[in-house]
Amino acid sequence: VQLVESGGGLVQPGGSLRLSCAASGFTFSAYGMSWRRQAPGKERELVAYISGAGGDTNYADSVKGRFTISRDNAKNTVYLQMNSLKPEDTGVYYCTTTHSGRRWWGQGTQVTVSS
Repeated sequence: VQLVESGGGLVQPGGSLRLSCAASGFTFSAYGMSWRRQAPGKERELVAYISGAGGDTNYADSVKGRFTISRDNAKNTVYLQMNSLKPEDTGVYYCTTTHSGRRWWGQGTQVTVSS
């Protein structure tokens, strides 16, 4: 299993970013995918989840209405569209999945929301 995130960066409050996660090494469409983040000095938290077929999604209360998770099973890629970003969204964002009894993580991509 390999997960490679991209798309992070520095953005002003109110701005937008789109994160991507390219997956390989497993049957992508059969597995739910999640985005998690870790803010400085805080534990990692679940941000959003999408089922294998993409029909089921859920979000942390803090991002509902601002973030959208989606996936393209033909490209083995999951996305996180982040709008109306706030300074408290700053952190390292990870793509994750559970496969063969363990959770797999990408290397993470840094998102910094600051003026």
